[in-house]
Amino acid sequence: MKGTVIWLLLLLPLYFPGYPISSCMGNQIENLNRLIASRRSSNAPRPELWARLDDAGNSHDSPVYVGSQKGSMQADKIDKMPGQPEGVDFYHYAGYVSIDPVTDRALFYYFVESPVNSLNKPLVLWLNGGPGCSSFGYGAMQELGPFRVNSDGKTLYKNEYAWSNVANVLFLESPAGVGFSYSKNSSDYTVVGDKRTAEDSYVFLLSWLERFPQYKTRDLFITGESYAGHYVPQLASYILSRNKSTYRTIINLKGIAIGNAWIDDDICTKGLFDYLWTHALNSDETNEGINKYCNFASEDLVTKKADADTTTDQCNKYQSQGTTEMGDIDLYGIYAPICNLSAIKPGSDGNVLNFDPCSDTHVESYLNLATVQAALHAKATKWTGCSGVGWTDSPKSTLPEIRHLAKVIRVWIYSGDTDGRVPVTSSRYAIKTLQLPVETAWQSWYSESEVGGYVVGYNGVVFTTVRGAGHMVPSYQPARALTMITSFLQGKLPPGRPPS
Repeated sequence: MKGTVIWLLLLLPLYFPGYPISSCMGNQIENLNRLIASRRSSNAPRPELWARLDDAGNSHDSPVYVGSQKGSMQADKIDKMPGQPEGVDFYHYAGYVSIDPVTDRALFYYFVESPVNSLNKPLVLWLNGGPGCSSFGYGAMQELGPFRVNSDGKTLYKNEYAWSNVANVLFLESPAGVGFSYSKNSSDYTVVGDKRTAEDSYVFLLSWLERFPQYKTRDLFITGESYAGHYVPQLASYILSRNKSTYRTIINLKGIAIGNAWIDDDICTKGLFDYLWTHALNSDETNEGINKYCNFASEDLVTKKADADTTTDQCNKYQSQGTTEMGDIDLYGIYAPICNLSAIKPGSDGNVLNFDPCSDTHVESYLNLATVQAALHAKATKWTGCSGVGWTDSPKSTLPEIRHLAKVIRVWIYSGDTDGRVPVTSSRYAIKTLQLPVETAWQSWYSESEVGGYVVGYNGVVFTTVRGAGHMVPSYQPARALTMITSFLQGKLPPGRPPS
């Protein structure tokens, strides 16, 4: 009996009878768990070899498809979103970029220009994880975009802490089959993985920059959360490799920031169970049993002090016991309320400072309105937050990419400290393996006169927490998230204690 750790992760939602499995957030759990459960040490790619060749076995010097973008920018401009609030003072765009004209594979994007001084602000690309979950439905509509959806599922309210206050923000739904992105070749939904996602995202960027040529020389920062701990460093590595070819557009990549990021299978799993115990969600007995019988530092469970099968059975027992002990809580934000749709008052307006546990339901209702899809220039479809795309390749770790990137561009890793799914302990363990010297000691930082989190600066990497935030950091703490990302873009640590 092997692989108990990954199979437990597959079963995690089943131990939470009150958890909203049918919601988009539940699907995020299911998508990540399904991927982890499919791990086999015999077929997991070696991380250091991951980005050397594309899917066809070609080097990164091979040509890529970039179609004509003439007139597309103006065609993609959004006139007005149904139910939008008064006072919209920015330009925003949405539409498709063709990735492969033969298979008619196209990726959907949503782009928000900063309302103030957009010409002098950087370009930020946001990617949600899953794998297979929507950057538009989560990142734009529930986290850092300019709007949130009211409980009626038909109207919007303003997010005054949108990241477009400090940058021009581009949201990409990737790969094909996620959100509004599509392909007419059904195999594109079943034969996809980290490599295809990085390659298609790169082609998207080249084409998008042709569509919006005023951004060709703009500083680019790639950000994201969760399984974007794969997407972001892989795409960044791919861009830097492709930039070496002088006959194509050079993408001016300056840095990456990944939040509550799934970086390494074994490290993230260990961090999860350590977090549960240190946050009083597991008993001492459970914690001792897991540490005795489960070896997270190996590709498979191995004998510690007993027969291998007995060890595996005991590891199963204590992990199951640990998940049962937690009770009915939201693992994405352990102190957050659970969605109760029956308690929502019809017509109630949202407030960006109050976390709405039912926001994924509101977003799904809104994005399935025919008028909304038309305004977004999207193909009429049944939109869902997460899609069951088949994943064919995924290295167990992206630490090799992060180690390399830290030598050449800005790298930040941040963690909402109430997320139990990809917790702060996982991020700290992952960074520790890089063995980087500390340049700025651990210290508190402030947002709106309160401690916003804690930060430590390493040689090449900055790690920061966001106090009181769950997995989707800007959803839980929008002001602190904006302070954090502003500092990242400026290339300096978040602000210290304000003068009294």
